[in-house]
Amino acid sequence: MMKRRKVGNLLALAILSALVQRPMHPYEMASVLRARDKDQDMKIKWGSLYTVVRNMDKHGLIEAVESARQGGRPERTVYRVTDAGREELADWTRDLLSTPEREPSSFEAGLSVMAGLGPDEVVRLLRRRVDRLRERLAADRERLARERAQLPRLFVIESEYALAVGEAEAAWTQELVDELTSGRFPDLEQWRAYHRTGDMSPELADLAERGGD
Repeated sequence: MMKRRKVGNLLALAILSALVQRPMHPYEMASVLRARDKDQDMKIKWGSLYTVVRNMDKHGLIEAVESARQGGRPERTVYRVTDAGREELADWTRDLLSTPEREPSSFEAGLSVMAGLGPDEVVRLLRRRVDRLRERLAADRERLARERAQLPRLFVIESEYALAVGEAEAAWTQELVDELTSGRFPDLEQWRAYHRTGDMSPELADLAERGGD
């Protein structure tokens, strides 16, 4: 049995999740997805929506059911999800829920090169990050409380997860700040000396060269 083509665009996933409820034209799709704050759950390039819709139609995941024009507005094509689209949505959802993906963040990239800054500056920057995280988390908690008052938990579970991840990041970053300020961070003096003299100790240089090997 031939394996189905795997869709890789998360906007396509969002469109399929909207169309399983009812047929829509692309403008409606965008309105519904924005109302559901889908761009908070996944990276969405709104400018590519019509291209994604055409590609999904081409590959049989959705199909046009009617075209209509109102007044001087451009013609709008209404689409519905096909059986193949429903199967793709179900399979894709199973993959997303069951299979961890390695998704490095910009923060992880910054941590990987933070040795290029001195420890004191790193502490100042991380404290600023913690402050900003806490501000964002406070807003996220308020938003989640409003959502819970209006919607079943099934429809706010992604907001719960985002909040939990943010809280974990804030806690971990604060712990790193505490290690750096208390002197408990390993090789802190060698790191500090490197930025004071410009010379890295042979041991530290060897470790930096070898990385995780």
